[in-house]
Amino acid sequence: VAMAATRSVMRAVRVFEFGGPEVLKLQSDVLVPVPKENQVLIKVHVCGVNPVETYIRSGTYARKPALPYTPGSDVAGVIEGVGEHVTAFKKGDRVFTLETVSGGYAEYAVAAANRVFPLPDKLDFRQGAAIGVPYFTAYRALFQKGCAKAGESVLVHGASGGVGLAACQIARACGLKVLGTAGTEEGMNVILRNGAHQAFNHRDPNYLERIKECTGPGGVDIIIEMLSNVNLDADLQLLSCAGRVMVVGCRGRIEINPRDTMSKESSIIGVSLFLATEEERHECATAVLDGIEAGWLKPVVGLEYPLENVAKAHEDIIHSSGARGKMVLLL
Repeated sequence: VAMAATRSVMRAVRVFEFGGPEVLKLQSDVLVPVPKENQVLIKVHVCGVNPVETYIRSGTYARKPALPYTPGSDVAGVIEGVGEHVTAFKKGDRVFTLETVSGGYAEYAVAAANRVFPLPDKLDFRQGAAIGVPYFTAYRALFQKGCAKAGESVLVHGASGGVGLAACQIARACGLKVLGTAGTEEGMNVILRNGAHQAFNHRDPNYLERIKECTGPGGVDIIIEMLSNVNLDADLQLLSCAGRVMVVGCRGRIEINPRDTMSKESSIIGVSLFLATEEERHECATAVLDGIEAGWLKPVVGLEYPLENVAKAHEDIIHSSGARGKMVLLL
């Protein structure tokens, strides 16, 4: 078995108790993990930061890892070593993954070989770390759960973040009419450069009326919803007959009137990448790799933080005024 790093310890973020961003502890004496069979060891260059990692860290999420743990799933880097039975990768290959076994906020991470994909030369490591969770989630929301079809319209609510921009790019490439919302002028411009036909500022008090003017009496077929605890009630008014809201993100409770779903036979559908089957993951991966090859899949990288500033990254991803691409940690 090709064994990995020349040194046996590394820097990694560890969480010993659930709580606020301050529980993220950067340690420099963490053992480099060893890949088991069907696993690879990746020397991490960049790791993505996702909102779900803040929910897990706080202890409020349904899935709680055993303590202590290292957060992080989307990494991009270079194969450092492979476990038994791994033939798809060798030391030195550029790769990205959407899931690690040992945690991505670290200099080295172990991942299952079937969750790792080649990173084409046309994308850098920062972009590589922005592919996994956002693009797989966006594809799952649009097609595997939302049954999107060319010619339909989609409203991406919170379109300037990682998943939102991925949804805009994928939907545009697949022939949908794409509308997006953001909270800043800059965010709206990013959306328009990445597939949206029209952008709306969700801080504008009349923005819902503007969306209705744009979609006409028919309404919008699909809504990709990043903040359902704020928007879900209004979303139901925007839908077409048989329209569907795909709940990708939520930070609390909301009150709705179920009658609003009856009048249009609309659906509210939750989306969780964690529940994807092996076949569904393979379908997502194929679509994503095809998009990179075709040139329309271009991850937008937003704020970048060194690993020492991980607590600030967790603070900002929840409280900053408006996302502009995928947040990443540089190692």
